[in-house]
Amino acid sequence: MLELLEFIGSIKFCAPFYQIALLLALSTLALIFGNPRVALLINYLFALYWAYIFDRAYILEAGTKHSPFFPWIYFGFGFAVFLLAAIGLFFKRD
Repeated sequence: MLELLEFIGSIKFCAPFYQIALLLALSTLALIFGNPRVALLINYLFALYWAYIFDRAYILEAGTKHSPFFPWIYFGFGFAVFLLAAIGLFFKRD
């Protein structure tokens, strides 16, 4: 468990400031206008962008060392999770 915490603490995340400001502005506007599902979707899209597109060169470089299919599987799971989250967020349950 301690190794996992050290690994998480050593990760350096560096997103451009304008993207963080845009995320904050868009999600705040969605919440002000009473759309928490849209705010969640906006936050999720930014997280996916930072995880899958912003750091694509590292994923392709490090992932292909393990398997030539790794990038396809990685991006495929990301797309599947996005699709399921979008479907789930727009269905209402009473």
